Amino acid sequence: MCAGCAMTAMAGASGVRSWLQTRGWSFLTPERLRRITVAVFAVATVVSTVGLSGST
Repeated sequence: MCAGCAMTAMAGASGVRSWLQTRGWSFLTPERLRRITVAVFAVATVVSTVGLSGST
């Protein structure tokens, strides 16, 4: 995985987390938001590592 792919994935994950936080949904408690954040970062890491290939 290249550093650019990793940085892009983490920036996207941060954007998703910020978007969720600003929605104001009552079911998003701080604990749930924390768990969602961990899950989004994990998925972004896996996709940028496995799903993207820098060279073909």
